[in-house]
Amino acid sequence: MPSNIFPRTVVGGVSLSRMIVGTNWMLGWSHTSPAADRQINARNRNREAIAAILETFLKAGVDTIMGPFSDHPVALDGIKLAEDRSGKRVIRIDTPILNVDDTPEARRETEMKLDEVKKGGAAFCLIHHSSAEQLVNKNKKTLDRLPDYLSMIRDRGMIPGLSAHMPELIVYSDLNGYDVETYIQIYNCAGFMMQIEIEYVNKIIWEAKKPVMTIKPMGAGRVSPFVGLSFSWSTIRPVDMVTVGCLTADEAEEDIELSFAALERRQPDIEGRASPAHSDIMKK
Repeated sequence: MPSNIFPRTVVGGVSLSRMIVGTNWMLGWSHTSPAADRQINARNRNREAIAAILETFLKAGVDTIMGPFSDHPVALDGIKLAEDRSGKRVIRIDTPILNVDDTPEARRETEMKLDEVKKGGAAFCLIHHSSAEQLVNKNKKTLDRLPDYLSMIRDRGMIPGLSAHMPELIVYSDLNGYDVETYIQIYNCAGFMMQIEIEYVNKIIWEAKKPVMTIKPMGAGRVSPFVGLSFSWSTIRPVDMVTVGCLTADEAEEDIELSFAALERRQPDIEGRASPAHSDIMKK
């Protein structure tokens, strides 16, 4: 495993590790099946398991984590435990679901939700794609009323961004100069959950005016970590990031080494996969 510290980038004036810890495999979202969701919950939806995975990342300088923390306090408990054990600070990127109805009641609800996000220690607040996409006006190429929500985030001392499963969010935000410092975008070699072709998402990432946090590099287990991570690291910009979810601390160690190898253009130093009978060529 590498002894050096993972590369970093700067987003909104804050230094972040270019690898971001994802939370789907801590909080029960496999994108595979209810049985897989239950397996994740049984193993990882507790502060000890979350802390153990996060401590492994912290040893390599991966100190940034993304998730809907305000809705899942067990994740915050695990982060705090990892911080206490390691003596290192974890940078939180919260992705809250907001009520974006155009009513006074919805606005008050959103204000209260953002207060919760701030209380959880989030440095970044990226509006969840399910909320942000409700504001899209394709005819005008705008995100109607988005500046209101970005202002609410800034007023609470957090850095605003957008979760952009729908890639138009990046294009329209840049086009209109909205106060957004970063984007989340699905990006993987399998095209899993991507709304347009991989080549066009790659173009959008490269032309984005702000750093992009890519997610689902392994297509929720549909490609191997070697394939998924090698693709992501080799096709994004030096300012961009890759978000990685893991079921165990061992998986975290492998993903860290695979990522270092991809960035350093060398062969990864990990053992081969087990099988009942390897061919002679695979025993080398």
